[in-house]
Amino acid sequence: MVKNADVVVCLLIMVMDIVAGVLGIQAEVAQNKAQNLRVWIFECRDPSYQAFKLGLAAVVLLCLAHVLTNLMGGCIFIRSKEELDGASPNKQLAAASLFMAWIMLAIAFILLISGTLANSKSRKDCGIAHHRQLSIGGILCFIHGLFAVAYYVSAAAVIQEERKEHPHESQDNKPNQQGVPA
Repeated sequence: MVKNADVVVCLLIMVMDIVAGVLGIQAEVAQNKAQNLRVWIFECRDPSYQAFKLGLAAVVLLCLAHVLTNLMGGCIFIRSKEELDGASPNKQLAAASLFMAWIMLAIAFILLISGTLANSKSRKDCGIAHHRQLSIGGILCFIHGLFAVAYYVSAAAVIQEERKEHPHESQDNKPNQQGVPA
């Protein structure tokens, strides 16, 4: 049963990140359909409400996928270089994947938010052209999904390894099953 739940979580993370990526790319397409006046590197354009909605949905899905990954994957951390050297390959992979997932989240979030805010209804933007923020953010959502799934799978493997190494600790944490005399 646990393995089925792991597959469902991995699929859910990937679907959320893929949909976020597609929405980011579609937001870029909608933004490009808005009216533009371009002179050399300077550009004045009307905001696209459709791009705003799609970009906002992409940001929300990206964040939900990241939260799901971290909640379901648990907390795998390494405190020192010595602990990293002595850690199992699964724990090293979990730490590296978590680090890269956070980096992808930060970059994709910034790109998607800045592209989304540029399409806010209250802004008519004139200035240096900033193209492809939404589409690059969408592509980074795909990459985030790969690192997030790698983290979840390796974190689940680390938890199983630790249960096999220390089976008595899981028994010590259970409440006392004996009745208390009255």
